[in-house]
Amino acid sequence: MTINAEILVSVEQVSKSFTGAGGDTLLVLDDITLNLRAGEIVALLGRSGSGKSTLLRTIAGLIAPSSGSVRYRGHELNGANPGTAMVFQTFALMPWLTVQDNVELGLAARGVPPARRREQALRAIDTIGLDGFESAYPKELSGGMRQRVGFARALVLEPDVLLMDEPFSALDVLTAENLRTELMTLWRGQDFPTRSICLVTHNIEEAVLLADRVIVLGANPGRIRAEVGIDLPRPRDRRSPAFAAHVDRLYQLLTGTEAGVVTESTDATPTGTPLPDATVGGLAGLVEIVHARGGHVDLPELAAALNFEIDDLLPLVDAAELLGLLDVERGDLELTSVGTGFTTAGIQRSKQIFAELARTRAPLVRTICTALQSSADGNLRAGFFLDLLRRGFGPDDAKRQLDIAIDWGRYAELFDYDTDHDQISADPTADLSAVTAAPPRVRTGPI
Repeated sequence: MTINAEILVSVEQVSKSFTGAGGDTLLVLDDITLNLRAGEIVALLGRSGSGKSTLLRTIAGLIAPSSGSVRYRGHELNGANPGTAMVFQTFALMPWLTVQDNVELGLAARGVPPARRREQALRAIDTIGLDGFESAYPKELSGGMRQRVGFARALVLEPDVLLMDEPFSALDVLTAENLRTELMTLWRGQDFPTRSICLVTHNIEEAVLLADRVIVLGANPGRIRAEVGIDLPRPRDRRSPAFAAHVDRLYQLLTGTEAGVVTESTDATPTGTPLPDATVGGLAGLVEIVHARGGHVDLPELAAALNFEIDDLLPLVDAAELLGLLDVERGDLELTSVGTGFTTAGIQRSKQIFAELARTRAPLVRTICTALQSSADGNLRAGFFLDLLRRGFGPDDAKRQLDIAIDWGRYAELFDYDTDHDQISADPTADLSAVTAAPPRVRTGPI
């Protein structure tokens, strides 16, 4: 692919907002501009809140932008994009239809005659390696085989651009790796029926393995933070220094650990600095491992040693950094003096340290503590905090943020949650007063 290759889809200054439960506006995408060209694979890389899937559906014409435009071959979309087909994370097969019937669905919607539908569907099924399973039903297939049906259903339409929304994330590791390899083999072949691929992923290594170009998205709202070309020959070797260098570079961009990206702020808010999706036990375990390895580790090396993807560890890293237990610099984890005290202390002292850090450095926990202290009896309905969070998050993310804060607050014995009455209550022994402490490090990118 060259920069002069034909532009198939152009996204021009697209923003997208949704109306929240309280009537407020939630901005999901902000001023996105990018082109999808013939002969290239583009990965949209980002974390929760970056609007990756929303952007993909906007490209597909399934969601209309609030401002800006999406064009296919120069024509602005006013509905579904005729030049795209999509592969979903959750397979999205019709369980009452056979493999062949599922593959024929899109062709039937286009009014293709039955005989021609059957011919094209069988060819796609054979291409994707499901020959012999035409009459099988989805319940008879493994996860990997179901996703093959998803690929066949999209490819049979011979789209200019194949859109894929985390198509491997619901599969086991070996199946996902096998499907990635087969997809790349088909892509390099002469008969692949699509001219471009746009892939949504949160997996850094997957982006480097598959893409010619990676668009890194920041979060809340989704904005393009960087565009990185992957100039490695295929098939790509995960063990090569060049591959590792690209992984490190994308890690720095994704986590905001490049020089000048992380800034200090004293006014971090619950919506501006979301809590990482990490349990106390998980982040404590990470800190303990770093301590056991001498207080300094390389994150990619640690992920490999633990047999995890880097992405699996990122929420734990973010949480430990937010609380001041670890410092992160270009993929290196350094245990702080506070982190050393936390991981070497006894259980009760460790909880006291965590409580101090959570109520001063975790904005949502701090907000809950302040609100409980201001209430007449130290009790507040959880719905009060959910309503506030929905001004910056969708309903599911708002609930998840509150769940994380409750988990942290309970462990720290700052407050408790009564499920029956949906009520958060201050722990009578806890000091919820504001404490002067070093300000949290606030990222301009995803947390």
